Amino acid sequence: MPFTKTVKNDAYFSRYQTKYRRRREGKTDYYARKRLITQAKNKYNAPKYRMVVRFTNRDIVTQIVYSEISGDKVFAAAYAHELPRYGIEQGLTNWSAAYATGLLLARRTLKKLGLDEQFTGVEEATGEHTLTEAVETEDGERRPFKAFLDVGLVRTSTGNRVFAAMKGASDGGIFIPHSDRRFPGYDIESEELDADTLRNYIVGGHVSEYMETLADEDEERFRSQFVKYVENEIDAGDLEEIYTEAHKAIREDPFKADENAGPKKSKAEWKAESKKFKVNKLSHDQKKARVQEKIRELAA
Repeated sequence: MPFTKTVKNDAYFSRYQTKYRRRREGKTDYYARKRLITQAKNKYNAPKYRMVVRFTNRDIVTQIVYSEISGDKVFAAAYAHELPRYGIEQGLTNWSAAYATGLLLARRTLKKLGLDEQFTGVEEATGEHTLTEAVETEDGERRPFKAFLDVGLVRTSTGNRVFAAMKGASDGGIFIPHSDRRFPGYDIESEELDADTLRNYIVGGHVSEYMETLADEDEERFRSQFVKYVENEIDAGDLEEIYTEAHKAIREDPFKADENAGPKKSKAEWKAESKKFKVNKLSHDQKKARVQEKIRELAA
């Protein structure tokens, strides 16, 4: 084929939208993002908060984020790798861990704003569908902290873990507008939520049932799949107590420090740490000398 120069005129840019790099890379749904960050004009530059939930292979990331012209600003964050501080050592990416991470984010955000005592949320998880409401104070009615759920590119099917993190944050005292249609235990025909089923997921009941079934049917597979549980002597019946105690510990101190962590590294120390893995490029003379050295080695 003959060479054809791409003329980057108005028609080209209207088709390809090249300025939206993250859309081309499949990282951002700009259709959803526009509606999550666009604020009403009569709000007078008040930040519009959203709860960002993202999952990796080994961690859960939850953040309270607001958007400015210069970019997104993170107001508060909580991660699943912080849950061992509160007693949840294993299963840091399952449904129950997502709930606990959302609860940690909510309590941390309200503590930072000084609203943790006014908006306590649901003290003990019951599985009931509740929304945080305004409370009466000496100065009048105080509306709760409001955020919108940002699921990113996740498929929002019934029972998805993003709704576990949202439920945890909602029970923690943040007002997140939502319905109960996507929670585990929702019946499409009767259009009702089975609170017991949802609570079972919150306290790890579904994991307990699977552990018991696998232990009975395939002992070898059970020991390989739940190897850390076996090492730490965690039985299926212990999970509910572990999660309920973790929820209480999160409410008592959402900023609990890691007891096993050493002193914080300085900026210079982190820089030196990153340079350990940096491969410096060789100059032209260094490359020539390296080639001559290899030739001498082969000749010898």
